[in-house]
Amino acid sequence: MELAVNEPQIHWRAAADAVTAAVQQAEEMGIKINAAVVDKGGNLLAFQRMNGAFLHSIGISIDKAYTAAGFGFPTRKWMDEIRDIPQLREGIVHRDRLVIFGGGLPIVSNDQVIGAIGVSGGSEEQDEICARAGLQRLGL
Repeated sequence: MELAVNEPQIHWRAAADAVTAAVQQAEEMGIKINAAVVDKGGNLLAFQRMNGAFLHSIGISIDKAYTAAGFGFPTRKWMDEIRDIPQLREGIVHRDRLVIFGGGLPIVSNDQVIGAIGVSGGSEEQDEICARAGLQRLGL
């Protein structure tokens, strides 16, 4: 019986680079955001808050990353997944830390989720643009 599993995880340096890129993108766009990267287990690895970014967006950015890491798809896709299933639509939104709007993206390497990035502070579209800038910085 094997007792340990070696699975790829995002490195803390890559996580820091991703949030920095997201914040730089936000600065270029003239918005103030919070950006977070978690490992594949949803554990926070890197976080940056721009001066003046909404305080409630701190937790939202972390939870967007947590949601994207846990399910392996962008948070904006949740509405499509639950739209036609009333029980799911009405029930799953009450789950702690689950975010069903845009701004959270999984970080995928070699077809494996190794973490996720979450951004909050702008519109859904702006948040996702900033999150994508983080992925681009990682070459993804």
